Amino acid sequence: MHGMISRPPETAKNIATSRVVLLLLVVMTGIAPISLYMLVPALPVLATNFGSDISIAQMTVSLYMVGIALSQLIMGPLSDRFGRRPVLLSGLTLMVAASIGCIFAQTLPQLIAARFFQALGGAAGMVISRAIIRDIYERDRVASMISLVIAALMIGQMVSPLTGGLIETAFGWRAIFYAITIGAIVVAVGIAFALPETRRSRAAGSGFRRDIGVLIRNRAFVGYVMCQVLASQIIFTFAGGGPYIVVTQMGRSSAEYGAWFATTGFAYLVGNLLCVRFAPRHSLEKLIWFGLALQLCGSLANLLWSFTGWNEAPIWLFGTQMIVMAGNAFVMANSAAGAISIRPEAAGTASGAMGFLQQGIGALMSQFGAYLGGHSATTLPLTSAVLAISLLCACMMIFVVPRREVMVSEALIEQAEEEESGMM
Repeated sequence: MHGMISRPPETAKNIATSRVVLLLLVVMTGIAPISLYMLVPALPVLATNFGSDISIAQMTVSLYMVGIALSQLIMGPLSDRFGRRPVLLSGLTLMVAASIGCIFAQTLPQLIAARFFQALGGAAGMVISRAIIRDIYERDRVASMISLVIAALMIGQMVSPLTGGLIETAFGWRAIFYAITIGAIVVAVGIAFALPETRRSRAAGSGFRRDIGVLIRNRAFVGYVMCQVLASQIIFTFAGGGPYIVVTQMGRSSAEYGAWFATTGFAYLVGNLLCVRFAPRHSLEKLIWFGLALQLCGSLANLLWSFTGWNEAPIWLFGTQMIVMAGNAFVMANSAAGAISIRPEAAGTASGAMGFLQQGIGALMSQFGAYLGGHSATTLPLTSAVLAISLLCACMMIFVVPRREVMVSEALIEQAEEEESGMM
């Protein structure tokens, strides 16, 4: 059977139980999204300092997401071919160089360009961490390990907007990039000295085009990926419009927005911790549907609060969004586990394709969210968009994922491999 780990079983077991490797999975996953959210509270300040419209300042976020998207499309297949370590280290080297460029940017276009390359390098950790998890853990542990890594990551990520807001308030927006540069260097050093190579053996003739061809013919893969991608758009849309609603509409500070945004991160953290607990005892389908139910209930409630005007106060807007984010954690972790388990030896390619769609569409949705938040007098347009995305996400599970293949089982893996052998 393809996809066996090309090292002794005891070595694989030692890697899987290593706390150092688990910590590295967390930090390599988090370096790009933390760098994204640290700058979010400073967006209104950037628009003022550079004399630009808020939609232009938002491009430091939206094109950052484009960089993340392209990175995952590139880095995933490269890690399948050349190994996880060299691709990770190359990406982080690019991130350090681009972060230094952000520090010395004199115009907004220069900053936007540097942010793009910062994301291009840093996002290698996002896609490769999922591939490493699939390399070293059994299929029935993938969802819980993804959730565990994300849960630990969220402790840092949920405070990154608050940290960015405090740094900008105390030292100016350039200081944010000094912090990001130091963080990227520390992560690169940790990978260089403590992360072993985990790439699986490859079947003869395997390649990006062959792997993608097999994956996109599989309805289960397409359904899981689209469910995960659409769930992520709730985060991007809300994060894009949130700063303008809180700072512009409600008249609060960027640091206060960071604090409120941290509550949604805390809810996402709780959702992932619950997923870690429940994943070993429940099927992917049950956990995804539970998450979808929370998403729909929370987004519908927030829409109702918009009609009544209650969520013009942050406590209503973010309090209800916490319900959405708790459900979002279940949907994203389990649909991602289902997608990357269809073809284990091409986990990097599957993870990269999923990440490309997630971040590429996310760049547009973040810009869309910023438009809704920055050009509206109420929260109604933003909460309507979140509800619409929640409904589309549920439709993927209803109409695309085959009911007979809801579990990531041996039969599902064997079917994918039979389709591969038919092409050889």
